[in-house]
Amino acid sequence: MPELITSPSIIEAAGTKPKRIEEYAGRVNTNHSSVSVARMTSPAGWVEPGQRPEFEEITVVLDGMLRVEHDTGALDVRAGQGVICRPGEWIRYSTPEEGGAQYIAICLPAFSMDSVHRDAE
Repeated sequence: MPELITSPSIIEAAGTKPKRIEEYAGRVNTNHSSVSVARMTSPAGWVEPGQRPEFEEITVVLDGMLRVEHDTGALDVRAGQGVICRPGEWIRYSTPEEGGAQYIAICLPAFSMDSVHRDAE
């Protein structure tokens, strides 16, 4: 039988400004280890520490622009676009433009603090 997810879990985010993470499926809200699905609301000027995660992350931008820095440059991912970051790649997310961004992040396997490998601050 299908299982209704009545509400997400709110998770504290890393970065320079408060970012809202609403996890619908994943280790916290549904005890899934194989996938996590979360909606992110990120303010203008937010910058996350760089990371080299063990998981694949597929991100779809719903509103605004998400910048994804990587070893050889940066991608500006705008509303209606998506990006795939593969395991082991160094990346850093930010929302530098006015208005910030809203986006959906899907991690395979599910996001965990043990597998994200953030840069030392």
